[in-house]
Amino acid sequence: MYKATYKGRYRVANPSKYRGNIHDVIYRSSWELKFMKWCDNNVSVLEWGSETMIIPYKSPVDSKVHRYFVDFYIRVKDKHGAITKYLIEIKPEKFTKPPAIPQRQTKRFIDEVFQYGVNQSKWKAADEYCVDRGMKFLVLTEKDLGL
Repeated sequence: MYKATYKGRYRVANPSKYRGNIHDVIYRSSWELKFMKWCDNNVSVLEWGSETMIIPYKSPVDSKVHRYFVDFYIRVKDKHGAITKYLIEIKPEKFTKPPAIPQRQTKRFIDEVFQYGVNQSKWKAADEYCVDRGMKFLVLTEKDLGL
């Protein structure tokens, strides 16, 4: 079961790798904290940032354009020397799938449907943004993070 654990400020260990204000790096879950530490300490990560990329998207809930602050930007060098830029979203796996339809429609179910729709719109916009710029967009779950 997904449970929001904690949030706080992250102290960047390698400031030369961070893109953004090193004094204002906020994590909103233990999963984001774990990913920040990985980015900060992994020699393959050449640069990274947290909520530094903003992508406009149209919400299916109100049909208005909103701003999506993607969790992470990273630039990585692989073992062959190729460099790839990624935008990364950290989400519980259950939020990456449509909610199960209950026997009766509760407020919780309706909220989950709205959130799923909003997430899909954000991720579609992020994917298009990345394709246009030669980047890749990934949604990482607890399974990807080894949790």
